[in-house]
Amino acid sequence: MLLAEDLLLLLTDDASGRPTLDGTRLDLVLAGAVVLDLAVAGRVDVSGPGEPVRPGRLVVRAPSPTGDAVLDEALRRVAARRPAKPEAVLPGLAKQLRPTLLTRLTERGILRAAEGRVLGIFPTRAWPAADSSHEDGVRRGLHEVLVVGRSPAPREAALISLLDAAGQVPKVLAGSGLDRRELRRRARDIAAGEFAGAAVRRAIEAVTAATMAAISAGAVAASGGS
Repeated sequence: MLLAEDLLLLLTDDASGRPTLDGTRLDLVLAGAVVLDLAVAGRVDVSGPGEPVRPGRLVVRAPSPTGDAVLDEALRRVAARRPAKPEAVLPGLAKQLRPTLLTRLTERGILRAAEGRVLGIFPTRAWPAADSSHEDGVRRGLHEVLVVGRSPAPREAALISLLDAAGQVPKVLAGSGLDRRELRRRARDIAAGEFAGAAVRRAIEAVTAATMAAISAGAVAASGGS
């Protein structure tokens, strides 16, 4: 499972099948997760001092396919453009990402497509849980890290960092026994910790910051247009 798939499951209500986060933020967080999966796979990185491109740009380190269609399409898009800051890359990677992930999860029997109508006229679609066992396991792992205090695996640190960037840690771990402020504090400690190699750590920091920046820019644009 991709980080983006885990995030989408955590941020979709099992019963209603609707996202618990607004679409703009959700799409940007999912795009950030795809970038982190590529970083963990050694395909992309964030440039540092002394490189041919300016520091802080998302660059392709290895263009070879990963074998996953979602990651390979994202890798192709990153390679096709000039190196740019991650926050400039995320909106492009977000295009059609959520529908693709929903289709994959439905085909695996994890979600199911539910058709409906609003006021008996306007068609709607939702994706309630069909098999929540994988999501339950992911949530248990997050509980062990953030509530019990187990050291996170790099993948868990990346997941927590992205959830924190979207402000969703307290919602995902509702009923944990810890208040919202303490959960956020622990999540930010994890996000700032040393739980991965230098390259992945650098990517987690950059992508988390980029996701927050992109979300903020989207919120400002939306408020300006209203």
